[in-house]
Amino acid sequence: MGNKKRLVVIGAVAAGTSAAAKAKRVDPEREVVLLERDAHISYGACGLPYLIGGVIPRAEDLIARSPEEFRSQGIDVRTRHEVLEIDAANKRLRVADLTAAQDYPLPYDDLVIATGAVSFRPPVPGLELPGVYTLRTLSDGVALREATARAKNVVIIGGGYIGLEMAEAFRAHGLPVTIVEMSPQLMVNVDEDMSKLVLAEVERQGVRVLLNDGLVRCEGAGQVEKVVTQHNEVLADLVLLSIGVRPNTALAVKAGVSLGAGKAIAVDAHMRTNVEGIYAAGDCAETVQQVTGEKTYIPLGTTANKQGRVAGANVAGMGCEFEGVVGTAVAKVFDLQVARTGLTEREATSKGLAVSVAAVHTSDHAGYYPGNTRLDVKLIVERASRRLLGAQMVGAQGAAKRIDVLAAALYAKMTVDDLTRLDYSYAPAYAAVWDATLVAANVAGKCK
Repeated sequence: MGNKKRLVVIGAVAAGTSAAAKAKRVDPEREVVLLERDAHISYGACGLPYLIGGVIPRAEDLIARSPEEFRSQGIDVRTRHEVLEIDAANKRLRVADLTAAQDYPLPYDDLVIATGAVSFRPPVPGLELPGVYTLRTLSDGVALREATARAKNVVIIGGGYIGLEMAEAFRAHGLPVTIVEMSPQLMVNVDEDMSKLVLAEVERQGVRVLLNDGLVRCEGAGQVEKVVTQHNEVLADLVLLSIGVRPNTALAVKAGVSLGAGKAIAVDAHMRTNVEGIYAAGDCAETVQQVTGEKTYIPLGTTANKQGRVAGANVAGMGCEFEGVVGTAVAKVFDLQVARTGLTEREATSKGLAVSVAAVHTSDHAGYYPGNTRLDVKLIVERASRRLLGAQMVGAQGAAKRIDVLAAALYAKMTVDDLTRLDYSYAPAYAAVWDATLVAANVAGKCK
């Protein structure tokens, strides 16, 4: 390697590309090698349901930066290159060039593991049948879009964010869709009362929902034809497994890297692992839930990009820290915006916290202005300290960005009384004189 230090990054979607780009910007003399097993890098995986549904016309539209753009900045991008082994003691990788079908050694000074997550595949028969899909990569999305054009009956296993977004995508093609969910509600990361609003919307859009019903097996002769659940049998020639992800850590574990929350890679605030010279970022790494201060696993693209940036900066010697997240997320579920931040009521009580809850049904803007729609807001407040612990919103409009105000309030550790004093903008087309979040805060302020 000569006198130049070499950073190698494993994985080139969100965290990996952020790490590589930041390290190169801070230290232009450093050699940066970016390895990706797939053919595509730096794309918006969260846009895949909209590619399949036809909202995004081309797969290329989801690509943020091409390999050529990174190479023009002096970053050595190698697609279709898979890391087979990390020799941490000698700071050396064994890499397979999948195109040339040969292995080669690659020394490093610093290593960022950004291997992401993998879709969970339960140990049930029939998942190997053609017609059973998962959705993680751009290649997955392209294959699923092609399969959608041939499909006649679709079953989605799992009623979380991706499952619901994909239900909308399939319905956009006029396909009959059944969602199978083992839990008693859709979207288990919101409380049951908010989930009921989601269920009503999904069923209104013609989707059949089977709650409290788990997958038993898939059946078919050479192609999936039927899904058998605990209580039902459903015809299906396309099955989407969407029952969550697991951190992709096998490579790291073999190298002696320790795991933490959610069996993700344990990292400190600098994104360093327990092994000297090795960092981790993105969906393979743990983070901190700022509301509780506890380590947790929350795989989101926003978190991955920030963690990758911090890892790259620290490889280049900056000493940056990633303080964690409050768990903010939003999903488009047909005509609803479903948003959350912080802790749900269920999560707070499971941690032994005594909480007060305020749930209000109000409007997204002034009632007399045309286009007014219902907005449901729920606040969770710690009873003793009156500190805001979490919030959820469901509505046709107005939820997606209002949740960010409450995420900022969580970051600042504001009380519900602080919330009532916030100075919001007001115009009849955008809000009521008492904004929906202020109405909820006023109600929560009376809960003692």
